[in-house]
Amino acid sequence: MDNSGNSFTSSSRTEHISYVVRNERYWRRNLIICVFGSFTTLVGLSMLLPFLPLYVQQLGVTSTAGIVQWSGIAFGITFLGTAITAPIWGQLADRYGRKPMLIRAAVGMAVVMSTIGLAHNVYELVALRFAAGLVGGYASAATVMIGTQAPSERSGWALGVLSTGVLAGNLIGPLIGGLLPGLIGIRGAFFAAGGMIAIAAVLTVTLVREDFSRPLKRAVNEPVSGEPGKRSNRAALAALLGTATMVLLANMSIEPIITVYIAELGVGHERLASVAGIVMACSAFGSMLMAARLGALADRIGGWNVIVGCLVATGLVMLPQAFVTHWWQLAVLRGAMGMTLAGLLPSITKLVRLSVDDRQSGKMLGYLQSSQYAGQVIGPLIGGAIGVHFGMRSVFFVTSALLIVCAVLDRWAKHGQSAA
Repeated sequence: MDNSGNSFTSSSRTEHISYVVRNERYWRRNLIICVFGSFTTLVGLSMLLPFLPLYVQQLGVTSTAGIVQWSGIAFGITFLGTAITAPIWGQLADRYGRKPMLIRAAVGMAVVMSTIGLAHNVYELVALRFAAGLVGGYASAATVMIGTQAPSERSGWALGVLSTGVLAGNLIGPLIGGLLPGLIGIRGAFFAAGGMIAIAAVLTVTLVREDFSRPLKRAVNEPVSGEPGKRSNRAALAALLGTATMVLLANMSIEPIITVYIAELGVGHERLASVAGIVMACSAFGSMLMAARLGALADRIGGWNVIVGCLVATGLVMLPQAFVTHWWQLAVLRGAMGMTLAGLLPSITKLVRLSVDDRQSGKMLGYLQSSQYAGQVIGPLIGGAIGVHFGMRSVFFVTSALLIVCAVLDRWAKHGQSAA
C-alpha cells in the first residue's frame, strides 16, 4: 500500500476498514451502475457540443460573435457550477452517505437536462446549464463512492474503470449529438438526454447498495488527521490537487483552438470540423484504452510512481506535437498523450483517498473534483493567450514544461511524505 495511508489514526483506520468491510459485497455491483450513470450523464452534458450554436441561434441570438460568445458561456458555466458545489456535496456524502448524493445528482440532472429543452431565451439556457453544474456531478459522487468502498488494493483499478466510463461519455456524446437533432429536433435531443439519465437514476435507486453509518465525532484528545507527519501530508495533498489541475490543463490547453492549428497544417475548410473532431477524439480514446490498466498498475507499484511516470511521459509526448506537418501525425500523438494522461486521475484519487480519514474523504475528493474543473477553465485561457502572443506551437512547449515541473514537485512530495 502507498505511504499516504500513514496519516490514519488508529480509530479512523478502524472506522475506514469497517466501512470497506461492510460494503465489500456491494462495491463491484455499485461500480457497474456508477460507470453506466457516469457515462449517461457525461453523454447528456457533451452531446450538445455539435448543435449548441444552433440552439443559441434558435433562441434569438443572430450575430456570429454573439452566437460564439453565448455558446462558450453556456458550455463552460456548467463546469463552474460543479467546481463550486463538489466539495459541498462531498462533505454531505461524509455526513449522510454516498448513495443519496448519487440519487441527488442523477435526479437533478434528469430534470434539468429535460428543462433545457424548454428554454425560451439564451439567459434561461445559461441559467439551466449552471443549475446542471450545481445539482449534478454524478461522476464526482461516483468517484467518492467507489473511492471509499473499493478495497485499497483494488481501488486504482476500480477508479480506472470508472474513469473509462466518464471518458466514453465524453467521446460518444458529441457523436450522438450530431445525429439526434436531425431525427427528433434540438429540443427533443434534450428530452432524450433527460430520459436516458432518468434510467440511470432508477438503476441507482434500485440497485446501488451502501451500508453507511454516520462517522463518530472525533474525541477531544484524538489527534487531527495527518498526525504525525501532518505538514508532510498537507504538502502531499497540495501536490496531488495541483497535479489534478494539470491533467485537465494539459489536455485543454490546445483543444479549444486545435481547429486553428489543424488549419495551419493545410487541412481544407470543408474537412476542418471533421478532422478536428477525429484529433480530439483520439485523446479520449487513448485514455479509455489505458485508464483501467494504469489504475491497476498503481495498485501494484504505488500511485506516486505512476503519477511521476505519466507526467514525464505526457510532457515528452507534448513536444513532437509542435513539429507535426500532417494532421494524422497530430492525431497519433494526441492518442499517445491520452494514454499517458490516463494513469493520472485514478492514481491521484487513490492517494487522496488514502491520505485522509473516512470522516473527510468525501469532502477531500470533492476538492479534487474542483481542482480538475479548475484545470478545464485555466487550460484554455493559458493556451489561448500563448497562442495569440507566441504562436500555436509554443502552447505545446509551455504545457510540456509545466508537466515536467509538476513531476519534479510530485517526486519531492512523495519523498517528503515517505520521510515523515
